Order: sequence, then C-alpha cells, then structure tokens
Amino acid sequence: MERLRVDRQLEEVMVQGPDPLHLAEESGLHEKTAMRYADSARALLEQAAEADGRVPPGGVEP
Repeated sequence: MERLRVDRQLEEVMVQGPDPLHLAEESGLHEKTAMRYADSARALLEQAAEADGRVPPGGVEP
C-alpha cells in the first residue's frame, strides 16, 4: 500500500511538474520529502528527454 502511495505522488509530480511546494500542499508531504520527490522527477524527466534526443547527455541544450 505504501509503494502505491509513493508511486501516486511521483506520478503527480510528473504531471504537474517538479514543484515541491505544489506536491507538499496537495499530498501533505513534509517539505524535505516533497523536494526529494521533485528532484527525482527532474532526473526522470531529464533521462526521458535524453533518451528522446531532445537534450544531450549532461542536460545542456545545444
């Protein structure tokens, strides 16, 4: 059940963007937890962009 809750919160970050304030307010998470989730979402979004060829490795756009 806990894993499902965490997955749902990470999905919310992916949909709304990696905004820790929004996540903390919507999910009732502690600020540090919300920041950790937002950082994870940023990393996942960057990996997806690199895989699609939109951003080169290292995250620097041409």
